Amino acid sequence: MTDMSDFNQAVIDEFRANHGVVGGGFAGAPVVLLTTTGAKSNQTRVNPLMALPLDGNLYVFASAGGAPKNPDWYHNLVAHPEVTVEFGQDTYDATATPVTGEERDRIYATQVTKFPPFGDYEKKTTRTIPVIALRRTERPV
Repeated sequence: MTDMSDFNQAVIDEFRANHGVVGGGFAGAPVVLLTTTGAKSNQTRVNPLMALPLDGNLYVFASAGGAPKNPDWYHNLVAHPEVTVEFGQDTYDATATPVTGEERDRIYATQVTKFPPFGDYEKKTTRTIPVIALRRTERPV
């Protein structure tokens, strides 16, 4: 599998088959499947992302491996912040909210401590890598 969409699909399939656990480069890391709505297409897209559970919240990082531009999924959630989160065996609706300032820096530094490659991503790019909080949406009863 050389195509990124093939790679992502393999991770998605493994995640769903193993109740939220994946191996390979993600082995031992908290992984989330984030379903966004396309900013232009309005089609749903699922992306496997490394997550950080912290202080009762779940965070993801638009690192794109240190690429010069934010990943497409980030633009999608800015346009449509209502997302679906699959984390472990739990699936729920959430609102994606970019985190800024000192809080963003603190959360990103925590991620770098736990997963040092995120520090390399930051060094490879001139942009500030967005940190996004995924806050569970309460459904009316």
